[in-house]
Amino acid sequence: MDDPAIEKSVKQAKAARALTRDERLKVALKANVSRRKAQAKARSAQDGNENNDDNTDE
Repeated sequence: MDDPAIEKSVKQAKAARALTRDERLKVALKANVSRRKAQAKARSAQDGNENNDDNTDE
């Protein structure tokens, strides 16, 4: 059970899984940032339209 080759392959598998997890987290973070930017842009556009509507009543 103390075979160095097995221990090495287990460590490599864990490292590969960690790298894969980091990559998944990076992609998810990028998607979340993009979504939040789109939401903020939509909100600012909506706020701009509401302010313009207020000015047309005068």
